[in-house]
Order: sequence, then C-alpha cells, then structure tokens
Amino acid sequence: MAEPSSGWGMLPTPLGFLRLEATATGISRVRFCSDAWDAGYPTPVVTAALRELSRYFGKPQARFESPLDPQGTPFQRRLWGALCRIPSGEVRTYGELARELGTSARAVGGACRSNPCLLLVPCHRVVGKHGLGGYAGTTADAGLFTKRWLLRHEGVSIG
Repeated sequence: MAEPSSGWGMLPTPLGFLRLEATATGISRVRFCSDAWDAGYPTPVVTAALRELSRYFGKPQARFESPLDPQGTPFQRRLWGALCRIPSGEVRTYGELARELGTSARAVGGACRSNPCLLLVPCHRVVGKHGLGGYAGTTADAGLFTKRWLLRHEGVSIG
C-alpha cells in the first residue's frame, strides 16, 4: 500500500503540544494545542521535523532543516524566508525587517501574524521597537508568555 502524501504528528513540549501537518512537499503547518487528540500519521517529513523540534527544546541552537511548504502570498513567503535566516538567540524588529524587504513594519507584522509554521519559521524572533510585539496573531497574555518563553529559551532577554 502506498504511503499517503500528507501527514501529521504531535509533540509534547514545555509549552503544550505542537501539532505538525505536512504536504508531500514539506511541513505546511505547526501550531500549539492544549492536548494531543490523536497520534497522527507521521510521514518521514513529519518524523524528521518532530525530531528537530524535540532537539530544539533541549538545545535552542539546533537548526531546522526540514522542508517547508507554508501556503501564503509571495510577500508572506518572502518574509517567512527572511525569518528563517534569523539565528537562534537573535531578534530583529518589525522595522528592521521592513527596511530589508522594502515594505512597512505593519506589513511585516501582518505576515508574521499569518505564519502557519510556528517555530520552524521563527516569527517569535521579531519584536517591536519598544517592546515584545505580538505572537501568533495575538498580544494576549498566553501568546506573549509563549513568545517570552521561547526568546528566554534561546538566551534573549526582552522586557
């Protein structure tokens, strides 16, 4: 029987469960969940990404090399590519990325907010000029707790 072209899997982390979803091309979605509702169907792409994310929670300098397939506009994909070049332990401001990409800080924030591959596309490494900014489309306590935790895990101290 042929293996399906897409898959999914769950990973327990210090911040809750991560659910990864993949197409035949690569990881298409990573998000936090409150609990694991199924074990998923971990294809080789999903299994490799789960292994990389598990390694990240033990050693935050671990690099992500799994193929990605996030769905978005050409601008979003360009920004997400720029985010992947920010090393662990470093941050960029929305304004710095806007200047690099020839756009506005607001556009950078919008593309970060729509990032479907949390952690693998490290939008948590983008901060405001005078503060933390948002995370995963929210400035609510839970989102900021997660962002602050991830940055501290990587050795970054932000308010």
